[in-house]
Amino acid sequence: MAIAAPQPRVLADVFARSAVRNAILVVGGAAFVGLAAQVFFYLPWNPAVPVTLQTFAVILTAGALGSVRGALSMALYAVAGVAGVPWFAEGSSGFSAPSFGYIVGFIVAAFVVGRIAERGATRTFAASIGLMVLGSVIIYAVGATWLKFNLGLPWFGADSAWAYGVKDFIVGDIIKLLAAAGLLPLAWRGLRKAGLTD
Repeated sequence: MAIAAPQPRVLADVFARSAVRNAILVVGGAAFVGLAAQVFFYLPWNPAVPVTLQTFAVILTAGALGSVRGALSMALYAVAGVAGVPWFAEGSSGFSAPSFGYIVGFIVAAFVVGRIAERGATRTFAASIGLMVLGSVIIYAVGATWLKFNLGLPWFGADSAWAYGVKDFIVGDIIKLLAAAGLLPLAWRGLRKAGLTD
């Protein structure tokens, strides 16, 4: 009786057949977020936190890599950036920026998004949307909390953690999460057509 090979739970499982490949995926995920961080701009009324493509890269990477690889990838991104690799927004590094809390949030979100993705949540657009919304909420929660205490802001109001850390980014993040949610099921369909998964 033949034993069926385990089906991939996330996209990375199709390719990660060795420790070396897993390491490449982790480093690649961190580099992808680092590159996405270089696409940035500030809103004229919000000098504290730049708009970047990082959240798109984080939730896409986590959905593709799964919980452990995703969290390791974001941890590598954070640790290397603190150590001096200039791949945070604007080519910065270190942990003194008011927006560093979002980078901490990337690690938490990557683990949670990756764990749920391992249960098949990236195979359909509808499930992927829910997953990406959850990841974005986690990033907001950690990032805005850090921002509040770093800058001594109130939670709500005109000059608050909500205003500077969440409200200004909701529309852009909806667009980014819809793009990420669409790409993951599309990748699964491509793998099925190529005969690499069922």
